[in-house]
Amino acid sequence: MEWWAWIAIGAILLVSEMAFVDAQFYLVFVGASALVVGFLDLSGLLPAVWMQWLLFAVLAVSSMVAFRRRIYDRLRRKLPAMKQGPAGETVVLPAALQPGETCRLEYCGSSWSALNGGKSPIAAGQRARIDRVSGLTLVVHGENP
Repeated sequence: MEWWAWIAIGAILLVSEMAFVDAQFYLVFVGASALVVGFLDLSGLLPAVWMQWLLFAVLAVSSMVAFRRRIYDRLRRKLPAMKQGPAGETVVLPAALQPGETCRLEYCGSSWSALNGGKSPIAAGQRARIDRVSGLTLVVHGENP
């Protein structure tokens, strides 16, 4: 393969991983290996095509095995923890709800069943906090005004 093709493919893989695709950092090592092979071919150090492909495969696999986990963890460690589910959010109940009873309510554009999991009744129009989701039911308890 021509040197410019290696460099173009390497650049495309690097840019796509960093900007568009989250392939968990695999494309970075494949792209970097293609760049290295392209620059070595440009300098004339890899005269045979089979040498280019062999070096590309060895660089891609060995760098991925040796460095991917450490670099990926270091870069992704800075991301905030993802919130799982609606627990802790508040909703307004359209109807009065006694302990252990259910009603329907709108939450995030969808209709849900809400179960009063607290020990005190919740009045219609009162705010309630979501404790957890049980199947398709929001388990709520009344908030103190």
